[in-house]
Amino acid sequence: MLTLVRKNFGLKILALALAVSAWAYFHFSANPQITAHFDQQLSVPITVTGLRAGNVARFNEKEALVTIVAPRNGPAIKPDEVKAVLNLDEKTSGVYNIPIQIIAPPLDIRSFSPASITLEIAKLEERTVPVAVEYTGDRKNDIVVDAVVVSPRTTTLHGTANDLARVNAVRIAIPFLRDPTTYDAMTKPIATDLRGTEVAGVQVFPSAVRVRVRFVKSTTEKTAK
Repeated sequence: MLTLVRKNFGLKILALALAVSAWAYFHFSANPQITAHFDQQLSVPITVTGLRAGNVARFNEKEALVTIVAPRNGPAIKPDEVKAVLNLDEKTSGVYNIPIQIIAPPLDIRSFSPASITLEIAKLEERTVPVAVEYTGDRKNDIVVDAVVVSPRTTTLHGTANDLARVNAVRIAIPFLRDPTTYDAMTKPIATDLRGTEVAGVQVFPSAVRVRVRFVKSTTEKTAK
């Protein structure tokens, strides 16, 4: 009997170990109470709620990093199921530090960052500015601009008082044509500062204006003769 036990003893021990391992795997993996978990990180856009009409909220951080504990055998959590929200109810113009609220289905949220956002709430104002036409490219000596028609001639700017104060002009850029012809196109007007740089944060309405420019041959030579 002892001889039978000792025969291929190592193989028998190995078979027993494999059998125990297989049993443990199927037993524990099927048990929802002890299913393995892992950390899943999501980049979630930061949004605002409760902002009063006519106001704008400005902050640098655009996304929150949310770490959740998810079951390894379950489906991955989708980013659109989790929201990072800044509640601005009853907030007027000024600078605030607002905690981020995570809105999501029942989840085990391990952490999220940042925990709060420093932002500025400012009131939007309006300003009416005429459209200025600028020409780009090289010019030919014998081609001149005969007529310019811009429709509409003025634009309405929306922005904070500080941003609107930086606006020097609203410009549209069109190419200077080298042949006698008519340029007719819808062009985007841009609010610029004294250096000609676009002023970020200022919205221009309408977003496109129609510009018609007639290029003709110069009559300077004929007049001189």
